[in-house]
Amino acid sequence: MSDNKRMLISGGNGFLGSHLVEKALSEGFSVVVVDDMSTMPKVNVPLEVKLIRQKIENVHISDKFDYYIHLAARPSPEDYVAHPIETMLSNSLGTLKMLELARRDGARFVYTSSSETYGDAEIIPTPESYHGRVNFTGTRSCYDESKRYSEALAMSFLRQYNVDVRIQRPFNVYGPRIRPDGQYGRVIPRFIMQAISNSDITIHGDGKQTRSFLYVTDWVNVTWEIIMRDDLRGEIFNVGSTKEYTINQLAEMIKKITGSNSRIIHTQSRADDPRRRAADITKAINKLGWSPKVSLEEGLKYTVEWIRGENQ
Repeated sequence: MSDNKRMLISGGNGFLGSHLVEKALSEGFSVVVVDDMSTMPKVNVPLEVKLIRQKIENVHISDKFDYYIHLAARPSPEDYVAHPIETMLSNSLGTLKMLELARRDGARFVYTSSSETYGDAEIIPTPESYHGRVNFTGTRSCYDESKRYSEALAMSFLRQYNVDVRIQRPFNVYGPRIRPDGQYGRVIPRFIMQAISNSDITIHGDGKQTRSFLYVTDWVNVTWEIIMRDDLRGEIFNVGSTKEYTINQLAEMIKKITGSNSRIIHTQSRADDPRRRAADITKAINKLGWSPKVSLEEGLKYTVEWIRGENQ
């Protein structure tokens, strides 16, 4: 139990954030969420949670908290390419705001970064020690570079002000509550929506590019460990799977699960789209005793069921 500990979660109404809110509530925490609703207009948090509908970089917080969890971001490529300035501000000024609050309160700060910080990685599976291969002025740089900046800023607050910071780099998390409409652009919900409507499943490029996918309950479990353990000051963790799937394999798997008659078609490649991505989670296994439990096929079945329910 938390002994009435207080937690502020930026982006807490979003896909990942709302699951983390539920976990914190189940552990007895008092939770406040700051979310401008830009990526998830539907309210996902329970009624007992105070929801402040503002951008994290603009909000004024006078109450004190024991934990600051920074999740506010635009994680979909289509979304952040369309909104590059807003994307960079949440991962720069927003990160600064959360770090300053954590410093003020002597609180713990946990930053949700991204596997995008590695760019088009040359080492697969990719360990935390890899410094990345990123086009820092390309169309995706608004997200990649602002995430990298936020990591550097967090570590600077650790070194200069001794703030207890922790960083995680998730790899393609999916599951219920991920926004299913086509505006959001993430590959799994987009493919599922196309498949259940028997529309063409559209793959950017040749589909031979790989990703590793992590079901949301596995993400919640390891994230809670990263937040709560007392011996992780300054630690950085990959949070993902070592299993690579090509995007073609993903599309075929979703077709099979949904019983779809969709055609699979290929469109133009996206700029700076990484060819391979998989997480080296040796550190999480050794330090946290964590590894994913939910297979991709099992997780996709849960996600398909949820999306179908949302569209009835």
